[in-house]
Amino acid sequence: MKTRFTILGSGSSLGIPRIDGYFGKCNPKIKQNFRSRCSALVTHDKFNILIDTSPDLKTQLLKNKIKNIDKVFYTHLHGDQTHGINELRVFFLKNRKKLDVFADKMTSNYLLKSFSYCFKNNHGYPAIFNLNKLKKKHTFKVKKSKVQIESFPVKHGKINSILYKINNSCAYASDVSKIIEKDYSRLKKLNYLIVDCLRYDPHPSHFNLDQVLNLVKIIKPKKTILTNMNNEIDYVKIQKHLPKSVVPAYDGMSFLI
Repeated sequence: MKTRFTILGSGSSLGIPRIDGYFGKCNPKIKQNFRSRCSALVTHDKFNILIDTSPDLKTQLLKNKIKNIDKVFYTHLHGDQTHGINELRVFFLKNRKKLDVFADKMTSNYLLKSFSYCFKNNHGYPAIFNLNKLKKKHTFKVKKSKVQIESFPVKHGKINSILYKINNSCAYASDVSKIIEKDYSRLKKLNYLIVDCLRYDPHPSHFNLDQVLNLVKIIKPKKTILTNMNNEIDYVKIQKHLPKSVVPAYDGMSFLI
């Protein structure tokens, strides 16, 4: 049984179009330019691991016909990665079982402060999550096989975000401005690298296109997929700037890893 990776959302913090309908430089006639906020799904034989709870999570799960979530991993504490958390309440109501959530210390503190009702019983409303410490490596047994999730911090401006490596073949870093050089060796021999590419010009908290292409030359993944793209990056036009092994993501993009 193969593991599948699905990019549920490939857009930056405001999404495309913005709430006021603005597409920026993205052609609204190209369906791949409709981008919701970043989150992703790792699936192995109906066992679903969600990475981040985008504000657009409900629409993402409906579009991709996801009926259940088994585990939730967070990359960091920003609103475009966390504010869809309440949408997961239905899975507690459906299964009568708390969902396991994994996050680093800073993100855990934010979740407990901002969404305390999700983690603590309150006036007849039961908690819906178990909050777990994020380890360097998590292994989940699924029937006769397993899914392995490795984590390590990367810089995202002034804070850390988490890069997740799945089954030693796929790395996901949706919000990153710098990867420490000593960690490059952990990213060699990847089949897939899904990585932040906010825009063409430099940004203090995100990779831009030139930085991604430089990283690709160093770690040499078989395929690189650009995500967290803002409305300056048109799906069709950016392809003219990319080598064959690098492609822009789109919402619902899915592949075996």
